[in-house]
Amino acid sequence: MQSPENSPNNPGSDPSDAGQIAGVSGDTTVQTGEPIAAQLNLEELLKQTESKAAEHYDGWMRAKAETENIRKRAQIDIANAHKYAIENFSTELLTVMDSLEAALAVENVNVESFKNGMELTQKQLLGVFDKFGIKPIDPKGEKFDPHQHQAMCTLESDQAPNTVVQVMQKGYKLNERIIRPALVSVAKAQGA
Repeated sequence: MQSPENSPNNPGSDPSDAGQIAGVSGDTTVQTGEPIAAQLNLEELLKQTESKAAEHYDGWMRAKAETENIRKRAQIDIANAHKYAIENFSTELLTVMDSLEAALAVENVNVESFKNGMELTQKQLLGVFDKFGIKPIDPKGEKFDPHQHQAMCTLESDQAPNTVVQVMQKGYKLNERIIRPALVSVAKAQGA
């Protein structure tokens, strides 16, 4: 019977295996038991992976910085849009102001020429309003609409109840948004 030290299942039993286990079997193995070529390949793969990871990190940092720059530019653009939103409208209104100033500078004015100048200036102003989507709300004879009109009082009238009888002040809307409701008098129901 063999002793446990010399049994075939014990790796230390064969003296020729001792070199491989200790890693001294020449140039073919290292202490890990892997061939040197495989270990060199793993080291090269590790270096490549580290290089790619550094590349990806650098790309991520650049993308993060670019995103931050875009966010800052967008904030500046929004602030400027709020600040200068009415620039075009203001420029168009300057022609109306010029007309008013020219009318006031005239020395010998009669009522007729003054009225004609005012009508021309009003046409200019309505042209500017139209260009920028500002529409008047003049609801005389229409059904009262609380979204567009503000009732100041009710009047007895032969018109149908809740009909606008009188417009005290026109309203205006910008595109579809009411910027000032029309101030109106509304017909009250008969017998109320």
